[in-house]
Amino acid sequence: MRKVFHLVLAALLACACNKAADATKSVYSSDEQSAASRQLIERVVGKKYARAFEVRINPVQEEGKDWFAYSSEGKKILLEGNNGVSIASALKEYLEDYCSWQRTWCGSSENLPESLPLPSAKLKKTSPYKYRYYLNYCTFNYTMSWWDFERWQKEIDFMAMNGINMPLAVTGQNSVWKRVYKSLGFSDEELESFFSGPAYFNWFWMGNLDGWGGPLPQNLMDKHEELQKKILCAERSLGMTPVLPAFTGHVPPAFPQKFPDVKVKTTTWVNFDPVCILQPEEPMFNEIGKRFLEEQTALYGSNHLYTADTFNENLPPQNDSLYLSGMSSQVYQAMKEVDPQAVWVMQGWLFYHKRAFWDLPQIEALLSGVPDDGMIILDLWSERFPVWDRTNSYFGKPWIWCMLHNFGQNITLSGNVSRVANDPALLLNNPEASNMLGIGLTMEGIEQNPAIYDLMLENVWRDSPIDTDEFLRDYLARRYGSIGTDSQALEAWQIIFRSAYENTVNNGGQESILTGRPCFALNPGGTTNTNIHYDNADLLKAWDLLISCAREFDAPCKDGFCYDLVDVSRQILANYASVLQQSTFEAYKSGDLELFEKRAADFLALMDDMENILSTRKEFLLGRWLSDARRFGDTSGEKDLCERNARNLLTLWGNRDCRIRDYACRQWSGMMSGFYRPRWERFFASVQSAMESGIEFDQKAFNESSKDWEWNWVNSCETYPVEPEGDSVKECLKVYEKYRSAMDTAYNITEKGLDREMI
Repeated sequence: MRKVFHLVLAALLACACNKAADATKSVYSSDEQSAASRQLIERVVGKKYARAFEVRINPVQEEGKDWFAYSSEGKKILLEGNNGVSIASALKEYLEDYCSWQRTWCGSSENLPESLPLPSAKLKKTSPYKYRYYLNYCTFNYTMSWWDFERWQKEIDFMAMNGINMPLAVTGQNSVWKRVYKSLGFSDEELESFFSGPAYFNWFWMGNLDGWGGPLPQNLMDKHEELQKKILCAERSLGMTPVLPAFTGHVPPAFPQKFPDVKVKTTTWVNFDPVCILQPEEPMFNEIGKRFLEEQTALYGSNHLYTADTFNENLPPQNDSLYLSGMSSQVYQAMKEVDPQAVWVMQGWLFYHKRAFWDLPQIEALLSGVPDDGMIILDLWSERFPVWDRTNSYFGKPWIWCMLHNFGQNITLSGNVSRVANDPALLLNNPEASNMLGIGLTMEGIEQNPAIYDLMLENVWRDSPIDTDEFLRDYLARRYGSIGTDSQALEAWQIIFRSAYENTVNNGGQESILTGRPCFALNPGGTTNTNIHYDNADLLKAWDLLISCAREFDAPCKDGFCYDLVDVSRQILANYASVLQQSTFEAYKSGDLELFEKRAADFLALMDDMENILSTRKEFLLGRWLSDARRFGDTSGEKDLCERNARNLLTLWGNRDCRIRDYACRQWSGMMSGFYRPRWERFFASVQSAMESGIEFDQKAFNESSKDWEWNWVNSCETYPVEPEGDSVKECLKVYEKYRSAMDTAYNITEKGLDREMI
């Protein structure tokens, strides 16, 4: 009878989340979480295998810790835990241990045996971390701009199976903003210049810009409202506690005219138009803050966790301690008056990004305006630039150790393996970090570098440092199958872990010269940093080993191996492009036109080869990004606006003069053939024309003409493939045979005199 009850409850819950019937419901019972867990199991393994599992939730924690267990009970696989997230984590652990199962964003191994084996012994784990945080504001645009609920559901399942219980949930807040400002008398026309386009919500929400990429159609706002309701239902039904936004002072451009007696500050981010920020000491700040939370709670409910970053990459008007403590107190009180249980979740990014301003007295003052139990700090970049250890552990505020790792969803091999594998567990026993209550992933973009994320998530259910060799053996066995236990595959990844994945030089890893605006500089600067943080010879050795493994695979090879082979081959070519770029520069300096033409052709041919290997994998397709953007709109006008947003974000970022152009560069098929290669072709043609005319090449003139060409691409609408084409292994073998010997020669020459770091 109870089984029938759970089946009915699961069906009702699935229907409710799909329709977002009750988005304000914030807490789900154990029975409801059990039903949601059963739905997750069915989505992950299918109906046939789902019948092999029994689910049992006991909401009592183990000594204050979340826990899960799996075992056998009769002919069933019993999954136990204290909430839905724990059940999902037990499922993943069982599938990995007994079925060599793996799910990542970039290559998976989800084939299951004809019948699922029963566990031979009970396994039980607890998490030493109260909070397991997930997402960055930026992720919602660099990766998630065009996600529908089906894609969100997969990510929520992924989160649950990896123990995430504290996800950032900022989708759909435009509806709240509009309700609030309409209630204050703003017209639709006055708000039109306020809301950004759909690829720029994150920076609008953080108060960096107004209106860019808009005007935002009401239909898209409504879609995000409904999407948020479904997201919250799916997360909460598994026992997660989503973090929702709070008011930070961002007001419409028309605010000073409508309320001339209320003080606002104008701030400028990058080179966008100034935005208006209402000063916290103004009584109206509290009024708007209360209205915002009231409207949001009416729409989406609340789990009492609120994100608010009042000075995101901007500075306060003064550094006076009384002002700073009063300001944070005002922000918190606006939350507290609506929700007495409110906890302010603050990103610690400002203390790193504007560290020249935020000395210890200023940090302590800002934090002192909020009681310790009313705030949690996200130490956003703990694996590279921790702030907790220079702020007396945030002066007693609870904080979360976070891995930032990626910027702009750039495609590059990079990470900080040693810090990720060791620091979280070591800090558990460090008395100076006694108020660390969790770990988190705060990357700007996902769907890249799956190994480093799998490593980070390994921390969730353990309290000791991770042996990276042991981790790699298990990871590769699941990912590559029998070839994953081969010493060559393990050696390849050991090399990658100690070279590309030990980055203490670059912020998020180096970009390639291919994706920057063309020039002859070794390292163009700006957002294009080609300064490599490891020895190319090491990555070449890893490539040799993976290619050797590829020759042993019977077609088709494992999905995860194919992705990794393409990704490493891509990085090898991306790095080698700097060698070819400099060879064109040498030909230009010597005045040898024939040699210049040949070397420019070699450079462009490398881009063609890179396009060919990237086109074999769905993860590297520009066409999917653009197609998803167009699908998000309903009318032709909405579709065009979404595509323009999607193209702009990856290239110029803003207008034709935007200082952060190419920040979100993607080494993707379609970007190579449709944007980067034609841009380099224009460069080489311009240089060649100057050489033929006997004049010096004018880089500044080329840059100006590039702005127009780039803007035209942003506003164009040619299509790109949405499905992969070709065989990954065959294409990688082709480039290996074509370039490997030449790379030996090039890098050996480097060792004899040139600066390897600049190559």
